[in-house]
Amino acid sequence: MASITVISRIGLKFLQLPQSGFLAPCLQNVIIQQQQQVRHRRTKHFEPKWKRLRKEKYVKVDIPNLNERAEDLSQEQIKTRMKERGILPPRPWLERPFHISCTGGVFEGYVPPEGDGKLSAVSKEGAKQKFEQLEKKTKSMMAIRKIRSFDDDFEPPEFAAQAQDIYVQAHSLLIEKNKYKLREIVTERAYPELMHNVHDKTINWKFIKSLEAPRVVHARCTDVISKDNIFGQVTVRFHTQQILAIYDRFGRLMHGSEIVEKDCLEYVVFEKHLSNEYGVWRLHEKIIPEWSPPKAPAYITYRVDDEPPAPKQEETKEVTATNEEGDKVVTATA
Repeated sequence: MASITVISRIGLKFLQLPQSGFLAPCLQNVIIQQQQQVRHRRTKHFEPKWKRLRKEKYVKVDIPNLNERAEDLSQEQIKTRMKERGILPPRPWLERPFHISCTGGVFEGYVPPEGDGKLSAVSKEGAKQKFEQLEKKTKSMMAIRKIRSFDDDFEPPEFAAQAQDIYVQAHSLLIEKNKYKLREIVTERAYPELMHNVHDKTINWKFIKSLEAPRVVHARCTDVISKDNIFGQVTVRFHTQQILAIYDRFGRLMHGSEIVEKDCLEYVVFEKHLSNEYGVWRLHEKIIPEWSPPKAPAYITYRVDDEPPAPKQEETKEVTATNEEGDKVVTATA
């Protein structure tokens, strides 16, 4: 086996391994460690001109006293500690952010003309209604122009068809009791009114057809809190045929029928947050005219027992009286 030559020069050791042959693993590790340069404290390079820069590498940190309790400090000491640490004092009131996604009602609500849906345009009353609607159309046209400044593609005839789809979808989700999808097409104001008293009820609803094409009859815009925060409301007139039947939790019919088709004339308000770039039209409220007939009350059901109730027994009461001679007389009456 060839010999190993060891050369020592300035603290470095170079080991020349033989061209052929092998060493034990332990000897190989020792040789590799000896080939690496070792840097000691005495061999560290020192230059006085970099002393200031080396000093700035170290930052003095004021370590707080962790054993110090706030109960043991005075108000002035607490203020001093907070100023030293850059802590702002707590506010005495509680502020919570809020988001206005819809209005609280209908502003300048539409007043339906009496006899709408029954009077024809040929009759005297029907022609008078058409003339009054033309007079009230000015504000609606100005509101539609305001809506178009935010939504360039807004057209009343196209929106009326879109509103009917939203109306049908909202009632379908109400039947399914899909609360999450219903919140997307219904405003926060209309949601509790739709879901009121729906628990433990079975609702069967079906949209048959439109007797008249839906149309936009009213439009308004308003600002909330600031002039830039604008909401738009559009009232759409629906004249449709529907089927509605409501059953209670025991399967008893409460309202309507699954066979009889009813003609429904409704004025539904749709709202959109125009200032919101991602705002959508949602169902907001339904206008019920004063001249509309009252709704039929729900059928009231009673429990009928198989056995008739037992007859009541006649109770007897004892009455005491005195005669002319002063003697007590006991009499029994039913």
